[in-house]
Amino acid sequence: MRPDWDQYFMKLAMLASERATCPRMHCGCVLVKGKNVIATGYNGSIPGDDHCEDVGCLVVDNHCMRTNHAEMNALMQAARNGNSVDGSTAYVTTMPCTTCSKALIAAGVKRVVTFSDFHDTLATQFFAKAGVAIDKIVKPDQEIHFDMDRYTSIKK
Repeated sequence: MRPDWDQYFMKLAMLASERATCPRMHCGCVLVKGKNVIATGYNGSIPGDDHCEDVGCLVVDNHCMRTNHAEMNALMQAARNGNSVDGSTAYVTTMPCTTCSKALIAAGVKRVVTFSDFHDTLATQFFAKAGVAIDKIVKPDQEIHFDMDRYTSIKK
């Protein structure tokens, strides 16, 4: 069955989360504008630094300080590549934390799509006040349905 756009982009966010290097949370984020991916991100260390999975987490007040969140990494990738995220949608495998919600709002994201439960943070309050829609969808199928037999029969 062909996934709808939300399922498709969420599956990309799930795939991005597989690159995460912090064992405390594997999260992925895909920023989309006009049905085009403009940036991706996952939980991981800053460029050039050690990864949590290699040297352990750097935990302060129950948060890993070594790791940037997926949303931040996606926003930074967009900025480094000169891609505006104004008016975009963020597909995130975990409901953004308060800090990431503020960054998404400030960058101009207008919609957040997630399948996770909402955290006890100020994120939902900030999103509501900023007019950012939050859509919770059912977690997409984790399998990729690539029909190699169909492809080879078309080529013959």
